Amino acid sequence: MSMERPLQELPCLDEKLESSLLASQKSKRPKRPHVACLDAENTPQELIQNWSPPRKHQRVTDKGKENEENVFILARRPRRRRDSLGVCWDHLPDELLLRILSCLSLRDLLRTSRVCKRWHQLSFDESLWQSVDLEGKVRLGNALGQVLSAGALRLRCPHTSIGEPCFTHKEPLRVQHLDLSGCTVSPEVVYDVISRCTQLQNLSLEGLLLSDGILQFLAQNPQLVRLNLSGCSGFSSETLAQMLQSCTRLTELNVSWCDFSNEHVKAVVSNVTPSISQLNISGYRQNLTMEDMRCLVERCPSIVHLDLSDSVLVTIDSFPILQQLSSLRHLGLSRCYQIHPAALLEFERFPELQTLEVFGLVQDTHLTVLMKELPKLRLNSQRFTSIARPSPSGRGGSVSMWGLPCHLVYRL
Repeated sequence: MSMERPLQELPCLDEKLESSLLASQKSKRPKRPHVACLDAENTPQELIQNWSPPRKHQRVTDKGKENEENVFILARRPRRRRDSLGVCWDHLPDELLLRILSCLSLRDLLRTSRVCKRWHQLSFDESLWQSVDLEGKVRLGNALGQVLSAGALRLRCPHTSIGEPCFTHKEPLRVQHLDLSGCTVSPEVVYDVISRCTQLQNLSLEGLLLSDGILQFLAQNPQLVRLNLSGCSGFSSETLAQMLQSCTRLTELNVSWCDFSNEHVKAVVSNVTPSISQLNISGYRQNLTMEDMRCLVERCPSIVHLDLSDSVLVTIDSFPILQQLSSLRHLGLSRCYQIHPAALLEFERFPELQTLEVFGLVQDTHLTVLMKELPKLRLNSQRFTSIARPSPSGRGGSVSMWGLPCHLVYRL
């Protein structure tokens, strides 16, 4: 007979423990409403909508009678990426554009100047035109004035035909190094250019017809260091003396083969600055006397390079005078026919002398013997002079003058 046990009541949990368990369960479960325990049939529709995730509703601009069939929706276009827009040249600063333009050739730079007004102004900025080589251009006129007006510091245009330049302003030019050697140009044009120059340091007017007015304006360039007047004519000895007295910083002077009289030669030896180190006064045959040599040596004791070639009156009696030049390194006596070849052995007494040019005095068969007798000297090593000349002989196709390169070069 089974004994029926009465149902035992479950012990009641402590209220504090119950609250702690409920708290631990809530912390383990995600905080979201428990929908699975609800029956869909018995759940109110409003509660389902509240528990469902929100939907994006389309914004309707107008629901009038006109738009009952076609609904207009406002939509925002996607923003373009900045990378896809590219670089706008108009937004670049002038400094960056000038840096880019400095990499262009002369022809490309002129083409760039035609793009717009801003690029035209930048293309003729003085920072881009500091050194220009226009050798090979058949005729220069307005181009010469434009280049010099643009602020060129170095301009090389030898052996060109120069017309009337057109300067854009009346202010002094900034040019410091100018080569007009062998140009076909009138003295009036040279006068117009030189009269605007006050900062010249190196100048070559080789082979040009000049005037007293040109030399007077040359005297207004106290910074002149190298001056090449080889083969020039058209000025007086008095103006030449005044110009040499003003140019006290000259270190190289070439006045060879000019249309000089004995008065011009005396103006050179009596007025050239005592600090001169290189002097070419060759080609004067009977106009350069022994007295002129003595005056020159006493006035300019620091001469290093001296060329007296083609001076008939220079004899062996000039050797003791030349020996007073303690710094003499290079001497030119080519075609000084009054000097006997055997007398050249006297130059063994010149301890500082390094090169000796005696073209026309010694035959080729005797030159070898002379070299053996003077082993410390180089004989006939340089056929043409390099004193104050912008492009020394043997450097064909050079785009530099006095060792300074030219950036913008004209090419056919």
